[in-house]
Amino acid sequence: MFNSLSDKLDKAFHVLKGHGSITEINVAETLKEVRRALLDADVNFKIAKDFTNRIKDKAIGQNVLTTLNPSQLMVKIVKDELTELMGGETVGINLKGSPTVILMSGLQGSGKTTFSGKLANYLKTKKTKQVLLVGADVYRPAAINQLKVVGEQIGVEVYAEEENKNPVEIAKNALKHAKATGKNVVIIDTAGRLAVDEQMMTEISNIHKAVQPEETLFVVDSMTGQDAVNTAKAFNDILNFDGVVLTKLDGDTRGGAALSIKSVVNKPIKFIGTGEKMEAIDIFHPDRMAERILGMGDVVSLVERAQEQYDEEEARRIQKKIAKNQFGFDDFIKQIQQIKKMGNMKDLMGMIPGAGKMMKDVDIDDDAFKGIESIIYSMTPKERSKPTIINASRKKRIAKGSGTSVQEVNQLMKQFNQMSKMMKMMQGGGAKKMMSMMKGLS
Repeated sequence: MFNSLSDKLDKAFHVLKGHGSITEINVAETLKEVRRALLDADVNFKIAKDFTNRIKDKAIGQNVLTTLNPSQLMVKIVKDELTELMGGETVGINLKGSPTVILMSGLQGSGKTTFSGKLANYLKTKKTKQVLLVGADVYRPAAINQLKVVGEQIGVEVYAEEENKNPVEIAKNALKHAKATGKNVVIIDTAGRLAVDEQMMTEISNIHKAVQPEETLFVVDSMTGQDAVNTAKAFNDILNFDGVVLTKLDGDTRGGAALSIKSVVNKPIKFIGTGEKMEAIDIFHPDRMAERILGMGDVVSLVERAQEQYDEEEARRIQKKIAKNQFGFDDFIKQIQQIKKMGNMKDLMGMIPGAGKMMKDVDIDDDAFKGIESIIYSMTPKERSKPTIINASRKKRIAKGSGTSVQEVNQLMKQFNQMSKMMKMMQGGGAKKMMSMMKGLS
């Protein structure tokens, strides 16, 4: 995400390389490139201009510390301003109310129905809530069916009245059903349109008045840029929504919506969608997003995702196997499955400082482990549990069965052996030795 914007901002900061201080002349050239990068990202001209003016006011006259050069100082100032531009602070979802009612709004095609499912899954798994999804889109063909498929996928009940064409009635009846069945969160998926129109606005306004939601979220397709911001303003004028959801941030988004929307509607971005899977939902952290845009990575989010997939009991089981030299490919494949649950591979790489730049032209898709999995699943159960028995003839059979080459099987075996040795070393006090060595080098 934001690859193009990141590249252009990086080039802008290069203008300051080699300078001993920030002056009005060199900062003007840098900010000209920053403004151009923002405009190319489809940020509103006035917002881009105000943004660069604020940076200029902060940058001119700054004393450059001995530990920083002018380019690094400018990156810090831009990072702070980007954070403020996108909201400054992380704003959570309001879960008060019995039940909590969340009303979803947005244009057709923004990913509203899919995100309703993602949010339901998030609240069910992370907040241990009993969630009810409500199909109040009575116009779009198969809208309710789509919601039912999503609900079945995540194990959440979907309330629908397929013969009823009155969305206000459906919403009110769903609320009664939620109370009767002990649900503590109700997510209402409303109808979208291809454009903002009076009928749609009146309808969603009536639903809002009828159910009095604790949260009204506006779902925006981040790939539509400035158009999304204009639509958000029109919705906010009628609904006065509580927060914004940005979907499709895993695509080739220019970033205009994420950077502009807070300034225009003065409402926080609360969630982002980062992929097609039901788990591909993140709370929006302005500071972390600013760091990612500037190529600094997002280690905190990466660690949080890893912790979500961490299974203490499984870790203890693996430790025992490593200690007894019994770590096999069955265990290895389980580790791969946990990594895959963390999200889109390119998105994960972007969270590692510096890796985003290195991997920007490398095509990493969700099938990155497909070849490895094919090789492992072509092994017999005995081979997976005791990799040491895999000889040349077995490698040929495995390669043939997995549609790969013997060289690829050899490469996997080599990587597996190296990883096993490292894990063994980390268990045997190797971690302390490595830390001591690193301290000695510092």
